Amino acid sequence: MTHILRIDSSLKGEASVSRRLTGRIVAKLSEASPGATVTERDLSRGVPQIDAGWIGAVYTAPEARNADQASIADYSDRLLSEVKAADILVIGLPVYNFGLPATLKSWIDHLARKGETFRYTAEGPEGLLKGKRAIVALSSDGTKMGSGIDFASGYLKHMLGFFGISDVEFVAADQLVFDSEGTIRAAEDRIESLAA
Repeated sequence: MTHILRIDSSLKGEASVSRRLTGRIVAKLSEASPGATVTERDLSRGVPQIDAGWIGAVYTAPEARNADQASIADYSDRLLSEVKAADILVIGLPVYNFGLPATLKSWIDHLARKGETFRYTAEGPEGLLKGKRAIVALSSDGTKMGSGIDFASGYLKHMLGFFGISDVEFVAADQLVFDSEGTIRAAEDRIESLAA
């Protein structure tokens, strides 16, 4: 049975274009796989930034953690478990100031754990989350995806690949300020053409 993890990070709530697109992508995938299950994670509610306390927590053996470390590690472990359990990640990527929302970057930081999502080998780093698919719904007001001022899509694709997720597709509703209706319609048409 297919398990889908939907990640949203836009601060705009129901007015968010990236949320609209992730919703449509999940609906399309669920229609193609009627038994699919969906886990939703809304990062706009806040994701703690990693810090020295986080490092101390996640790299301390569970039985040796104090209460604060156990709480920190539990939150981070839940984010990691959601990704590990997913067959398909549907990620909303609103472009803020040419890059990722801070909460989406923090989510990635929680996932970047040696021995969990990657390891170092004599040949270089190896991602440990192989066999998963990611579909990214990118929205932006003025930034064109793949342009010299897009510091969001390339970074996210790199990090997913670093974790072993090489099957990454983008659905872009970029440069919305120039033709919002046409851009969204083209993105929705792209969703309809996605292979299930």
